Amino acid sequence: MKIGLVSDCLGGQSFDELLDSCVKLGIEQVELGVGNWSSAPHVDLDGLLESEAKRDEMKGKLKDHGLSISAFNCSGNPLAPGDWGKREDEVTHKCFKLSEYFDLDKVVMMSGLPGGGPEDRYPNWVVTSWPPETQEILDYQWSTVAIPYWKELKEVAKAHGVTKLALEPHGCQLVHDVENFEKLRDACGGDKTIGFNLDPSHLFWMGADPVAVARALGDAIYHVHVKDVRVEKPAAVNTLLDGKGVLEFAKRSWNFVIPGYGHDERWWREFLVTLKMMGYDGVLSIEHEDYTMDTMEALGKTARLLRENRV
Repeated sequence: MKIGLVSDCLGGQSFDELLDSCVKLGIEQVELGVGNWSSAPHVDLDGLLESEAKRDEMKGKLKDHGLSISAFNCSGNPLAPGDWGKREDEVTHKCFKLSEYFDLDKVVMMSGLPGGGPEDRYPNWVVTSWPPETQEILDYQWSTVAIPYWKELKEVAKAHGVTKLALEPHGCQLVHDVENFEKLRDACGGDKTIGFNLDPSHLFWMGADPVAVARALGDAIYHVHVKDVRVEKPAAVNTLLDGKGVLEFAKRSWNFVIPGYGHDERWWREFLVTLKMMGYDGVLSIEHEDYTMDTMEALGKTARLLRENRV
């Protein structure tokens, strides 16, 4: 498995500085955000689509640094109501086209989340069966919005040579666990274009066991984000359902942390071995969101842990 980096981790650096930092850290692949929830600090999406010279320049710089692109990331909410969803969908389609230009067969993204009904302005995440209207919301979200959209989108992706859509299990997304991933894949005819971006951090705070998830997914694991979560003392009072901002880390019930600071190295060793057992030999893409630690120090510690324990 190769060690990678989500480029947004170093969003304050220029593209050239990012590449130099990757070499310094021993990173082998970069995952580049192209828009939507990413500010795309290193990618001019429209510029690259329009200019072969710009694409060649990017490819040349990557090659000169001994780096390659693991995937483009267009995570956003193309299922959102109104113009919001349309804008996110447009970026998603552009991401597929750019992937074709770079001969990449994988895109990292999320499933999206519709509103609770046709008149809603904002997405609605249902995580309980009561009150009864939740079931009507779910039926609308899946049957009317998500399934038709994904049936079409996977075909658009394949038309651009993208055969792996790695969906990240995330809060406020329809696909936030294995069951809903399988529901979407089955609804799309069992099409293996739809796969999983296994990010343990979100699974931790939602109550899942990422090792068990890896075993359940098997060869549906198309990408891996490396990020940990630490459950904090306030969780004993306030539960893990926490809407406070990530910079309020002293008050939160849980926080994103680097590997080893939430679950120890032994756990990460088991996770990496399990990935290998399931046949995964792709990238381990570091996604740093630990706001209590200097970024370069944190990335260095994470990269060292992965180098010492990957198989």
